Amino acid sequence: MDRLYLVVPCYNEEEVLPETVRRLTDKLNRMAGKGLVSADSRILLVDDGSRDRTWELICGFHQENPAVSGLKLSRNRGHQNALVAGLMTARELCDITISLDADLQDDIEVLDQFVEAYHKGAQVVYGVRSARDTDTAFKRSTAMGFYGLMKKMGVDIVSNHADYRLMSKKALDCFSGYREVNLFLRGIVPLIGFPTAVVTYERSERFAGESKYPLKKMLSFAWDGITSFSTKPLSLITGVGIAVGFLSGLGLLAALICLLCGVSVAGWVWVLVSVWLGLGIQLVALGLVGAYVGKTYAEVKDRPRYHIEMLLDEGKRPGGEKG
Repeated sequence: MDRLYLVVPCYNEEEVLPETVRRLTDKLNRMAGKGLVSADSRILLVDDGSRDRTWELICGFHQENPAVSGLKLSRNRGHQNALVAGLMTARELCDITISLDADLQDDIEVLDQFVEAYHKGAQVVYGVRSARDTDTAFKRSTAMGFYGLMKKMGVDIVSNHADYRLMSKKALDCFSGYREVNLFLRGIVPLIGFPTAVVTYERSERFAGESKYPLKKMLSFAWDGITSFSTKPLSLITGVGIAVGFLSGLGLLAALICLLCGVSVAGWVWVLVSVWLGLGIQLVALGLVGAYVGKTYAEVKDRPRYHIEMLLDEGKRPGGEKG
């Protein structure tokens, strides 16, 4: 029987954890009762340097509930790094993992379908939202725009999929070879290959606490995704340069026609507009190139993506991992 680990990144989740553990424990027991997974499957709660009582609660759950394991990072490293830490730790302890958020907005009742798809041969199973009715109009439109933009940039990404996914041990072993520091798992996982499947579900409202992804973080996440997987923005600079050159030529031609027709045009207007236009384009181009150089700088330093302070699972205590 396959041993399943539910990998749950947690950052300041003291309000939701009791209910999350209760629901996930009940779900694991029901899945084990159906013979879908092993009875010693686990919930791996990853504390991403929380500032509240999250780790204290995880320790208590681990002592009271044999299905709960805990992983504590030495400091806050962000959702993607916390998720990778959990996946790489679980890889040595189980046969399959399913990653999901602590707020349980993703429907856990479809976990059976994830495992059934795996039993049919899928090594990666993506949880895809069937609708976005619970989102605001702004969030819905920006999300769809993001997925559309990523695909136009040449990124292989599954639309309406976040980080709710099943990965087999085989897929995790291959994933461990991706060592980049600038993480965008939604773009990395499709690169692994192997048979995949999709499970659709409806996303519900968060039952407690606040979202850890405000607009600023969402925009930063989108920018990381684009610059980590596509060089097309760099190519766009050339296109913009050609377009500006063409428009400048049209402007000079218009000025010449006006001059021939006896229409007076102040010279300083053209000079001012062209100087500021050229300066703006140069600054945008330099900023864009700088973003790629900065990412390259972070990669070549090859610093660890995270350090593990403590693992509460069968007495194992890894000291750290280089991403």
